[in-house]
Amino acid sequence: MAKKPKNMPKGLPTQKQVLEFIETSDATVGKREIARAFGLKGQEKIALKKLLKDMAEEGLIDGKKTAFHRMGGLPKVTVLRVVEIDDGEPVAVPEKWEPDDGAKPPRLTVIEKSRGRGSKGMPALKVNDRILARTEETPKGWRAHPMKKLPQQTEGLIGVVEKDGRGKFWLAPVDKKVRNSSPISDVGTAEEGQLVSAEPTGRGPRAGVRVTEVLGDPLAPNSFSMIAIAKHGIPHVFPEAVVNEAQVAAKLPVTTDRREDLRHVPIVAIDPADARDHDDAIWAEPDTAQDNKGGFRAIVAIADVSHYVRPGSALDKEARKRGNSVYFPDRVIPMLPEVLSADVCSLKSGEDRAAMVCHMRISAQGKLLDWRFTRAVVRIAEVMAYEEAQRRIDDKAGDERLDNLWKAWGALWKAREARDPLDLDLPERQVVLDDEGGIKEIAIRERLDAHRVVEEFMISANVAAAKALEKKNSPVVYRVHEQPSREKLLALKEYLGTLDMKLAMGQVITPTLFNRFLKDVSDEQEKALLMEAVLRTQTQAYYGPDNQGHFGLALGSYAHFTSPIRRYSDLLVHRALVDAFKLEQPKPAGKLPESSGLSDVDRSDLGKISEAISRTERRAMEAERDTIDRYVAAWLAGRVGETFDTRITGVQNFGFFATIVGLGGDGLVPISTIGDEYFHFDEAAKALVGSDTGTRYETGQKLPMKLVEANPLTGALRFEVPGGDASKAREGRPLRSRPKWSPGKGGAKQDGPRKDGARKDRAGKHEVGKRGRPGNIRHQGRKKK
Repeated sequence: MAKKPKNMPKGLPTQKQVLEFIETSDATVGKREIARAFGLKGQEKIALKKLLKDMAEEGLIDGKKTAFHRMGGLPKVTVLRVVEIDDGEPVAVPEKWEPDDGAKPPRLTVIEKSRGRGSKGMPALKVNDRILARTEETPKGWRAHPMKKLPQQTEGLIGVVEKDGRGKFWLAPVDKKVRNSSPISDVGTAEEGQLVSAEPTGRGPRAGVRVTEVLGDPLAPNSFSMIAIAKHGIPHVFPEAVVNEAQVAAKLPVTTDRREDLRHVPIVAIDPADARDHDDAIWAEPDTAQDNKGGFRAIVAIADVSHYVRPGSALDKEARKRGNSVYFPDRVIPMLPEVLSADVCSLKSGEDRAAMVCHMRISAQGKLLDWRFTRAVVRIAEVMAYEEAQRRIDDKAGDERLDNLWKAWGALWKAREARDPLDLDLPERQVVLDDEGGIKEIAIRERLDAHRVVEEFMISANVAAAKALEKKNSPVVYRVHEQPSREKLLALKEYLGTLDMKLAMGQVITPTLFNRFLKDVSDEQEKALLMEAVLRTQTQAYYGPDNQGHFGLALGSYAHFTSPIRRYSDLLVHRALVDAFKLEQPKPAGKLPESSGLSDVDRSDLGKISEAISRTERRAMEAERDTIDRYVAAWLAGRVGETFDTRITGVQNFGFFATIVGLGGDGLVPISTIGDEYFHFDEAAKALVGSDTGTRYETGQKLPMKLVEANPLTGALRFEVPGGDASKAREGRPLRSRPKWSPGKGGAKQDGPRKDGARKDRAGKHEVGKRGRPGNIRHQGRKKK
């Protein structure tokens, strides 16, 4: 509430007093607040109204009678639009800015809440997001404190041009959360049916959008990732200065001067068959030391990105801005230019490469006995696909390199079982494209022992990096996964009660506790339901300089070290290791910065940088998930009307969501379509229960469902219970699959090959985070008997 300035007499205020009150108030100031602060009554309120009108005409104040602000300033509370992410900090401008003097809108630094322990902040902001925020002017410029995130009028102002019967153009959204089209005031060169980007124009009844760029055919396969790139504001074009600097950095020599020579060690890289880069490679052999009988010596070699990307360089600033690479089925948006990510930083077979190497000694029980880090020159003996490595092991091909790796993995697996990390079966969808960019297949990615071997080596190196830096009292960017909050545990306890299971709140919560619950359930449906509940309990992993441990992996210290090509967090860890182990190289020639360790900015802003790259990671995850949903919808568009085995993933009072078993693709089943009786929503059990028959629909339940709509543009699906009301009413009418799309070779070719390996880091797949829910599709209400 606005407070009256101290030592102000009662009675009609002067213009100066009004301005002082508006400027010093910490809340919105309108006519009512001014009258109350100065104790005005009766005729004085009428005089105040005239005074405020005069001040507005004189250009002293602006705004409405319920919210005034100084002319040229900003309302205390207003709507802003994010226009840029500057070094991790969102920058916003007023959504409405029409000054008489033509002044440019102020740029406000948005102060987001911390994503650390106990944070209940809104989702990370991205370009084109709209927020309601409290504003303040400080000596360092305007600041904005978000109050809530507002819905977009269109999906990142991306949509398809439509034309109505009167010849008027509209922008149809490509977001299943956005229901209304926006009028187009200026269509430019765009034609009906094209995918375009746009910007808002006008205000009030005249509000609309203006087309700014034509993106092409919305149903071409490569458009799905383009939509996600535009929606989430993902930087995808490298500035010329960055490309030029990358070309200079790529020419830096790699010699054995101050580097360990490991070219004689038969290190192998095991990667996906379609990987275009190889940033990690492994080696192991039995340890001959008397104090480690049955143990192993191992090496994890990682591309030495810090040698090429120096702190403060244009390359470094762009990498920090991007935070990570983003993976789509048809392309990769890399963190680093191609000359680095797919060439000199890729550990190619038979070529000398700069590497950061973790040497480890592993006991027979899989315990890390000691470790050391060096910079080295490596020459990879062979690059092989997971499937090839698995085949050689299964066929007992006698490959000593692989045999040693599998034996060392056996020891590491013992240690994994002993600490008992969270064991959730989280299948990963894989979109396989043909040579022309059409969908060849969508399936669940197969998990081989070869994947697990590489993962355990990566996890061990990540642990070693964190502990090595701790021992040197060096800054660490930890990968943090906090234990579930008490609020979430209480919700899980309530749910477990419906399964006659008990969760004692006073005990120490460990992953073993959750694993025990899962092992005690043999029924497939109940286990899927319980797994979903456990997953909802978990917090989202993030990066930070304060160690809170990794709950899911049951590890006390954990940092990401193994993928500096695609994660800025790993690059920071490498720089810290350079400093801690005195691994600086000879000064590079040319204009590149000398140091490859942590800069003063890195050290002083490590918390701020960690928050920024945590946001870019969430942005990437959302973009990747949205794109996969669109591909799945496109794949299913030709199968509308078919019945699929599905599993219920969520239940609400307006219906439930189901996903196709073995394929994915979440869709809504409106409550009005599931039968001719009234269904009651049991919130505690997350179930819909029929009032007459007792029929239940609950999370985890497996049942056949008919696909009645698949929209590739939004990624939305809609199902019906076979034989339900809607199915009966639909008899004799065709089912819809809007818009039409050929899941095969139709559409434009993909923009280019998957330059950055087109896969996520193997040591990150197992991490537990929040699973996204499908968007809200218009719900049709309950159907009463």
